Amino acid sequence: MATKVATSTMIGPESWRNSTLKGIKLSQNIVQKSDKSCDIGRAFDPLPHLRDTVAQLSNEEIRRYTRDVRAVVAKLRESLLETNEEIKSLTRGKESLEKALEHTRKDLKLNKDSNDVRMSRPPREKGHDGADDLLNGERAHLLNNKKTLEAQLKSVQEQLQTLDKARKHLFATLQERSRVLDLLCHALSFNNANSNQDSRTKSSTEGRLSRLDITRLGASQADPIGPYTPDADIALADAMEARCRSGYLRQELRDTIDRAERLQKAAHKSVNDGLTQKVAETVTLKHHLGVGLGENRHAIHRAQRWYDSTEKARGNSLGPVMSADLTTRERLDRPLVRVFQRHPGTQLPEAQQIIRGGEGLLQSLTATSRNIGLLRLSHLKLRDDIRSKSAAADIDSSIMRMRRRRGDHRWTLGSAF
Repeated sequence: MATKVATSTMIGPESWRNSTLKGIKLSQNIVQKSDKSCDIGRAFDPLPHLRDTVAQLSNEEIRRYTRDVRAVVAKLRESLLETNEEIKSLTRGKESLEKALEHTRKDLKLNKDSNDVRMSRPPREKGHDGADDLLNGERAHLLNNKKTLEAQLKSVQEQLQTLDKARKHLFATLQERSRVLDLLCHALSFNNANSNQDSRTKSSTEGRLSRLDITRLGASQADPIGPYTPDADIALADAMEARCRSGYLRQELRDTIDRAERLQKAAHKSVNDGLTQKVAETVTLKHHLGVGLGENRHAIHRAQRWYDSTEKARGNSLGPVMSADLTTRERLDRPLVRVFQRHPGTQLPEAQQIIRGGEGLLQSLTATSRNIGLLRLSHLKLRDDIRSKSAAADIDSSIMRMRRRRGDHRWTLGSAF
């Protein structure tokens, strides 16, 4: 744009002309620099809607973070619900265990009552027998079951405390993570291995999916300043471990209860069968004692009749009490004997034989009387034995009835039977 003026026609001084040309050149440089700066500004300067753009980007970042936090909260809430269900299941198992332990204590009380009732048997029947061995064996089994169930109950209580601690930790973490979800809908839709969505729904949600993979949460994705914090990872891991341990414990608890119930029923049945057999044996012996008692009574009657006959025969052999009552033919000095004894050496053994006969009859009476006394003593013993057997059978039968009546455990400890 500079205008060239012929030097031949220039009238002004050269300095004046050079000063003007220098100003024009400087202006041209400034124009070029200004255009270049405008081009750079157009390329790098923020647009006029910078505030809106920055606000939109911030909102997108907030929405992404809150969506990730919502996914973590959903995982925490799911773990919390599973932990609550596990606590409910373990609590039901604990109640079943306490019920089995109560039944064991009732069986121990029933065993003690059975032993106490058996102590009231007559002295003749207090000897140690097989029923006592069965009762002692039942008590040993019940004591072992009681110790096992108490140890299992202690483990269950400790596990419930562990689950409760994990639940509190989950709840505290859930509350802390939920603090940024006040402005976000809590409805969560994301694709996982179990979801079956159609292509239209899938295409519409792919653009809104979070960068956080909810199905692969772990320590590798934990970030102290991210949506999935190490504290959330620890809470989820502790809850998962507590639930796994609780599942194994519930299975072990069911096996322990089933085993204890089988042992209790087997021991209870063996004791009842033993008592039934003992009652049957006692009743059988009682019947034999009754037969023996009848034979003893018949023997007493026969011996008594023989004693009466022998006593009558001895009285006949002794003769009348007064000598005046003797007839002539009964006298030792009757006329026939006096005539016979006129010759020497004609002594008759009649008197000695009468004496010996009387002594023999007396000995027979003594022996018969002794036998009668022994028979009566045996009769008394048999009657006492029958009464003892009856009392023992009644006591054992009452124990059996008590055990059958209280076998369903529908009674309280300390109640009267």
